[in-house]
Amino acid sequence: MPSNSRDSAPAAENQPERTGAQIIVDTLLDLGVEVMFGYTGGVVLPLFDRLYDAPIRFIIPRHEQGGCHMADAYARASGKVGVVLATSGPGACNLVTGLATAMMDSIPMVAFTGQVRTELIGNDAFQEADTTGITRPITKHNSIVKDVKDLERTVREAFYIASTGRPGPVLIDLPVDVEVSKYAGNGKVETNLRGYKVRPKGHARQISTAAEAINKSERPVLYVGGGVIIANAAEELRALAEKAHLPVTMTLLGLGSIDQRHPESLDMLGMHGSAYANYAVQESDLLIAVGARFDDRVTGKLSTFAPNAKIVHIDIDPASISKNVHVDIPVVGDAKYILTELTKEVEHRPREAWFARIAEWKKKFPFKYDGNAGPIKPQYVIEEVCRQTNSDAIVATGVGQHQMWAAQFYRFTRPRQFITSGGLGTMGFGLPAAIGAQIARPDATVIDIDGDHSFNMTLTELATAVQYELPIKVCLMNNGYMGMVRQWQELFYGRRYACSYLKNPDYAAVARAMGAAGITVDKKEDVPKVIEQMLAEKRPCVVDFHVEAEENVWPMVPAGKSLNEMDGLDILERLI
Repeated sequence: MPSNSRDSAPAAENQPERTGAQIIVDTLLDLGVEVMFGYTGGVVLPLFDRLYDAPIRFIIPRHEQGGCHMADAYARASGKVGVVLATSGPGACNLVTGLATAMMDSIPMVAFTGQVRTELIGNDAFQEADTTGITRPITKHNSIVKDVKDLERTVREAFYIASTGRPGPVLIDLPVDVEVSKYAGNGKVETNLRGYKVRPKGHARQISTAAEAINKSERPVLYVGGGVIIANAAEELRALAEKAHLPVTMTLLGLGSIDQRHPESLDMLGMHGSAYANYAVQESDLLIAVGARFDDRVTGKLSTFAPNAKIVHIDIDPASISKNVHVDIPVVGDAKYILTELTKEVEHRPREAWFARIAEWKKKFPFKYDGNAGPIKPQYVIEEVCRQTNSDAIVATGVGQHQMWAAQFYRFTRPRQFITSGGLGTMGFGLPAAIGAQIARPDATVIDIDGDHSFNMTLTELATAVQYELPIKVCLMNNGYMGMVRQWQELFYGRRYACSYLKNPDYAAVARAMGAAGITVDKKEDVPKVIEQMLAEKRPCVVDFHVEAEENVWPMVPAGKSLNEMDGLDILERLI
C-alpha cells in the first residue's frame, strides 16, 4: 500500500505523456494488482485496450454481478484487494448487489465503472446512470473523476481506503473522455487523506481494563467475528484463548478464526448456532467481542442478550461500538495489535466449573440429524465432504438452509476457508465466489455447497469456470424448495408454501452442456463414492444431490426470541 503521506513525495521530472487509461493500468501494476474481473462495454474500451498488453490476468464473467462476487471472494480468500471493472449504465448497475454484499461484510474491493463523456453527464445520454449516486450508500467511498490530472491520486486513495481501517468497497466512475485524455504527471503520487486517519493501536488503559475484567471473570466467552480474519489475527486470538483459557464462539463470518476441533471452540452462535454457544453467552459474566458487530442474527432479542455479562468490544471501527448493544469496555483499534497486548496482561485461569458446564451442554445438544431416514440428508452430504477433504477445503456457499448446514457440519480449521455472504444474505453468491476463491488459491480444493434456488440465480457462471479450466466442485442440496423460506412457512404460516417451490432443470445435464462434469445422486449409499469421484475431477464438477425435501435447520431462535429460547432442542435430544 502507498504511504499515507503525500507531502513526502520525491521531486521528479515530468513523466512521458500518457492517456488516462494507461495511467490507470500503470497505477494498478504499481499497486501489485495481478487479477481483475469484469465485463467490457463501449465507454471502457480505452481501458480494456490498455489492459490488452498488461501483465494482469483478466477474468470475464457471464454477468457483472457474478464478476463482482468473484472479486469479493478473491479478496476474502487471498487477503488482497479485489478489483472489478464494468461499463456504464446497466453494467455499473449490475454491480450493485455485489457491492452491497462486500460493504456489509467489510471486504476490500475497488470497482471501476465507465461513464459517458463529462459534457453529457446529466443529459440522459445512452447508457448513462448516476453511478456514484446509486452506489454511495453501499460503498465505503466513491468518486467520479472529471480531470485526468486527478486520476492516479484517486486510484491510489481508493486502494488505501478499501484496505485500511474497516475495509470495504470503493468505486471510481470514469467518464470515457478522461480515459483518453493525456497527462504527463509530476512523479509518483502519494496519498494523504486529511479526513481519514486509521489508528490501529488501542488505548493502553482500555486494554488493561479489559485484561482486568478477563482475569476477574468466572464465566467469560470470546465472541469472534469476521474482523479477526480481516485483521489476520487468528494466531493472536488462539494465543489469548489458550493463555486465559477462554471458550470461543464465532459468527458465520468468524468461522475459521479458531480451529473448531479444539476444545475451546463453541462453534457458531446465533439464530442457527449451537445450543451450547447460545447458552454460554446467556449465562456468561463477561463477553469479549472481537471484530463483531452484534447483528440481529447473533443477538436475538436485544433486551435479553447476555443479561448478566459485562461487555468488552474490540473493533477498528469506532462507529460499531455501542451501536446495537451497550458496551462497558470499548477498545478501538486493530484486532491483531490489541489481542497481542491483551495476551501479555491476562492470567491463566482453569475455570473448571465453567468448562464442565459447557461440556454438559455440548453432550446434551450436539448438532445432530436423523441419519437413519430413507432420503439423502443434506447434513450427511456435508459431513461426508468434510471427512473426505479432511476439513481442508475452501468452502463457498449461497444463502439459505444449505449455508447454515455448512456452518454447522463442516469443521473449519483456519481463516479464509469459509467464503459466504453474511450481512446481506445474497443468494447466488456461492458459484461465483467459488470461482474467485479458486483463482486466489489455485492450489486449494474449492467446493461450493449450494442450494438449488441460490444456484439458479448465477448458474451461468459455470461456463466461466469451464472457460478458465477451474476445477471447482459444486454440491447442490436440491430439495426443490427455497429451503429457508419453506421452513419459515412451515413453522409460522401453517405450511402454506406460497411461491417457495420451483421445478428445477436437470442440473447434471446443464453442467455437461456447459462443458463441466455433471452427476445426479438419488441414493444415500451412493453419496461417499460420488464425492470421491467429484474430488478427483480435474474440471468443474456439479453433483446434484436430491435431498430430503422438508428437512429443517435446528436449532433455531425464532425472530424476537432470546438466544436461550431455541426451537428444535427436543428434536436434537431425541436423536442422541
